Amino acid sequence: MELIAIVLAVLTGAVYARGARFTRRPMPWWRSALFFSGLVALVLALASGIEVLAGDLFSIHMLQHMLLTIVAAPLLMLGAPVRPLLRGLPAVIRAGVVRPLARATALRTLLHVLRHPLVAVAIYVGGLYLWHWPELYDAAAANVALHTVEHAHFFLGALLFWSVVIDPVPFRGTLPYAARIVYLLLAGAAQNTLLGGLLAFSTRTFYSYYAERAAALGIDALTDQRVGGAIMWVPGDTIFLIAASGAFFLWLEMEEREQRRREAASLVPGNDAPRRGV
Repeated sequence: MELIAIVLAVLTGAVYARGARFTRRPMPWWRSALFFSGLVALVLALASGIEVLAGDLFSIHMLQHMLLTIVAAPLLMLGAPVRPLLRGLPAVIRAGVVRPLARATALRTLLHVLRHPLVAVAIYVGGLYLWHWPELYDAAAANVALHTVEHAHFFLGALLFWSVVIDPVPFRGTLPYAARIVYLLLAGAAQNTLLGGLLAFSTRTFYSYYAERAAALGIDALTDQRVGGAIMWVPGDTIFLIAASGAFFLWLEMEEREQRRREAASLVPGNDAPRRGV
């Protein structure tokens, strides 16, 4: 699994770097930096000591999930990956695979439905609650194939969620900036504050798989679970607050730009349109 993650990350980075050279507008350096930082976070989560320790400690497993969902996923989206990744593919793949898929009405409709804010948050946040159900969580921890499905759900659901609030050029986020603030705060509260708080203040262990592993290592299982909950709660809420703050400042910038545009239009001779927002 670790080798597969590294190979996929390297290939993805190579395709992105190649495609960034052929975009019509030069790719800003900071977008590329964010994208490659996301790949690094992905490799750290899946192909480092974290992956090894995550099999024994709930807290490290939670750290792994947070790296996938609130670090790697938003960084990759901030890297505006769509155009560079598509342009970086070999011409034969673009012509034979990408273009037919891009023209497929069913696929476009499916993507539109998946990026609906309620659908995206249900898949992402709802998926986190689903997989943290004790029986399913224990089953995934003990089964490699199911564990891979769990990680795929977390990561792909996170990419979908963040694509709603981040503008993954050439696509746009599916919410106005003001609504993105509320969306982020509510999603963060549902995921990090409620679920993380439940785990952080729990008085009993929920996951027998990790209780047995922690006991074998001489670690208090309840403390390990509480630390895992705190990792979801505090860093998770921090990331969501940073994202909401970013949406707030972008909203202010957009409003100021629109105000300047209206003021400039009102100064054009013969333009008698009423000045709104003054």
